[in-house]
Amino acid sequence: MSTCSVSKGCFVFKPSPKKRKVSQKTVNHFGERKDDSEDTELRYVTCQSLWNDIKLETEQIQEDLNKQLFDNLVSFLRRSHSGFQEKTTEWTCQMKSREIPTAALVLGVNVTDHDLTFRSLSEVLQNNITPYIALLEAKDCPGIKNLMQKLMGQLMNCYIDVDSLEDEDYAQVSQNRIRCSMSSLINWYESVTKKTDSETPRKKRTSSSRHCQSPPVVVIFKDMESFTTKVLQDFIVISSQHIREFPLVLIFGIATSPMIIHSLLPHSVSSLLCIELFQSLSSKEHLSTIIDKLLLTARFPFKLGEKVLQVLINIFLYHDFSVQNFIKGFQLCIVEHFYSQPLSILCCQLVDAKKRVNSLSHNQCENIRRLPSFRRYVESQASEKQIALLTTDSYLKEVIQKLLEDLHVYHENYVLVLRCLHVFTSSLPKYPLGKQIRELHCACLENQVWETEEYESSLQLARMLNKSDLVTMLQQCVEIFVSSSGKEFDKTVEKLKEFLTQFQKLEADAFQERDVSVSSQKELQKKTDLYHLQKTLLELKESRRSKKLTKFEMLRFEVVDYIDSLVRNYLVPADRKTLHEIVYFNTASVLREHLNAAPRIALHTALNNPYWYLKNQALKSDGGSISNKAPDICIVYKLHLECGRLINLVDWLEAFSTVVMAVEGPNADAASSDQVDDVIHARFIRAVSELELLGFIKPSKQKTDHVARLTWGGC
Repeated sequence: MSTCSVSKGCFVFKPSPKKRKVSQKTVNHFGERKDDSEDTELRYVTCQSLWNDIKLETEQIQEDLNKQLFDNLVSFLRRSHSGFQEKTTEWTCQMKSREIPTAALVLGVNVTDHDLTFRSLSEVLQNNITPYIALLEAKDCPGIKNLMQKLMGQLMNCYIDVDSLEDEDYAQVSQNRIRCSMSSLINWYESVTKKTDSETPRKKRTSSSRHCQSPPVVVIFKDMESFTTKVLQDFIVISSQHIREFPLVLIFGIATSPMIIHSLLPHSVSSLLCIELFQSLSSKEHLSTIIDKLLLTARFPFKLGEKVLQVLINIFLYHDFSVQNFIKGFQLCIVEHFYSQPLSILCCQLVDAKKRVNSLSHNQCENIRRLPSFRRYVESQASEKQIALLTTDSYLKEVIQKLLEDLHVYHENYVLVLRCLHVFTSSLPKYPLGKQIRELHCACLENQVWETEEYESSLQLARMLNKSDLVTMLQQCVEIFVSSSGKEFDKTVEKLKEFLTQFQKLEADAFQERDVSVSSQKELQKKTDLYHLQKTLLELKESRRSKKLTKFEMLRFEVVDYIDSLVRNYLVPADRKTLHEIVYFNTASVLREHLNAAPRIALHTALNNPYWYLKNQALKSDGGSISNKAPDICIVYKLHLECGRLINLVDWLEAFSTVVMAVEGPNADAASSDQVDDVIHARFIRAVSELELLGFIKPSKQKTDHVARLTWGGC
């Protein structure tokens, strides 16, 4: 690359788009803590292995959830230009061919997830429909010229042979020389399709198996609401005039509502589009599936505590509805847990954890003895066992293996009973324990759920369920328990099936009771005198007052009480289990610090105490003092905190000069004092300008040599 030029200038060399090598120093960050342990590398490897498994699972979940949507889009694209493929001359096909096939893809307000969805969609379309796909964003297309340049650049690059650098250079040069217009795009498409037709029969067969003979050109507008109206109108009008020569398909990514198409485009332009609506799965349903597959399972040993899970869910519900941000937050929890917890080496599959327990060192055994849950366990044991647990490492390892196995069994049973309880509570009026299973999961993690008022009200409502709903719920619970691999709930399944058979027997009894009630009504209808009538009515009234529970009501009470006993036995909060600290991440404050941005507090901390971020020992100072070694903006900021609503710039400059010159000795040169004053004056002006840019002060119209202070309270 030459930098020869007639005039002087700044030359920018963009790096080649090659994959950046990942640094291998990441493992060293796990050993930077003061409580560094000897198993740093093992913790890092375990963390990476766990995250890779979770990442593969999330990708599979997203692929399964988007499969129906992508299949519908593929079928739409296949039939969109059937007339163009068949070269039919029917009048209806000719009329329809004047319209541009358009897919309105409603994705929801979780804009941060759209990029991944469009990447997956483009891969599916490239594998099944066409290799010619362009993804356009509003920030890259302020005008129709920029849009055409971006469109042609992406389409032409997709046909470049990446293996040969000479062809790539030639294609880039020729692309710059081509005039970006629809006619040149049509010429390029014709030349490309002719080239594919003239390929060898073998290549032609392999390409036609995936793509049709004249594959359409798909243009995806990722954020349609952000495009200007004029750009969209011009592009649609120009494209509609050439739609017979150029099989174009548009896909509009919509975050709000399909009505935005008619809001942005007038009828004369929207009538040129043949629009079909596609709706993606809501982000709430997506999140429920993620939580169900990642957290409510015994497959992954890592778990989230109640407060941590609540922080992630609140960020999702009240900030962005982004599933990707939820997964990134989950990844942060994994990294932070393995980074801060030395015993996280046991946060792995049960078989591996038992093997690692045998190789624990004495220091690691001491770390286990310091765990609060293990202390409670030791206190509950006999005195002889207490001494052995606290002094003998071999005995401790045996107990740890058993406790880890109990914790694993607890998770398996917890999930099954939680799903069973959710079957009963998810259909109750007003949803006392929540409509989603994640709400019930948080309630069970927070405290003993059977002690809450919401649980009591749920039981009262469950005791009023009708027979059909109760039978349906019992059948769902049987399916849940049968799906478990263990034999823990064999007796539970038998008991639930026994309840179902009892409900079936009640049907015959119900018919008999109905016959008795009908006969009693017939007796009342017989002619009788007033005395006997009053006597009969009083007897009926007394019988209703002292009415005993029917067989159905008694059986319903038994079912609800049995479910209540399962809840009390298996839905114990996780923090009551021994060694839960190994697999549960509970530090919600760290998560809030990283994910819940508080820019004003962070800015105040940086300016008021620069040592917090810079970690420079010279910047350490007492709370009220101002160090002369601090950055200029920090000195100016601290001085402005001592002022009122209006700040005199002259007094402010003198105070700044006093603080800065404190480093100078009393024997400073008088000759150089003027030069120092000029430098200090320039530094002060720059610091004040930075404060104004950050929004702490503004010029005042009342006095020209004053500025107005805008913030109060220190933060």
